[in-house]
Amino acid sequence: MNASTNLSLLIRPATEDDYQGLLDLDHNFSTEYVWQMELGQGSPRMGAQFRETRLPRPMPVSYPRSRDRLQTEWKQRAALLLGESDSKIVGYASLSAGLAPGAIWLTDLVVDVPYRRKGVGSRLISAAQTWAREHGHDRLVLEMQSKNYPAIKLAQKLAFEFSGYNDRYYENQDIALFFAKRLA
Repeated sequence: MNASTNLSLLIRPATEDDYQGLLDLDHNFSTEYVWQMELGQGSPRMGAQFRETRLPRPMPVSYPRSRDRLQTEWKQRAALLLGESDSKIVGYASLSAGLAPGAIWLTDLVVDVPYRRKGVGSRLISAAQTWAREHGHDRLVLEMQSKNYPAIKLAQKLAFEFSGYNDRYYENQDIALFFAKRLA
């Protein structure tokens, strides 16, 4: 039986009282794949392509946002949705508005290590879609590092389409990838 069907998960708006619990989650991850960017500079066409690349060994990846600034950023978000299982914080989704007309951006999706691959991320994204529709947005954009292979695969599984990138987007100069989905 799939473990995600057995996990009781309550999704609710986070409050400032929840911030320490959110910070206590393990924001880092490990990956065996990355999306490697290749730039084409030829005339008359230029562009970028991303290629899935297997690494020789698992690579630990640090979260691209400063832990010290997360609480300040959360206060500026349109919504901060928290996932709880048995009264324990197991993940969250941070939503930003105003970055593109009609779109809401899921800028942070974090699931604590023991709860990964159990449907928590999918359910937080589903809750984000519902929140976005209820607040008049017609598109949800997921933002992630090009190294975040688990998030890329999740976006593809949930029918999000690759919609762009931004080189040196994060404080650590990592590339951000964007996947978007129209909300019906």
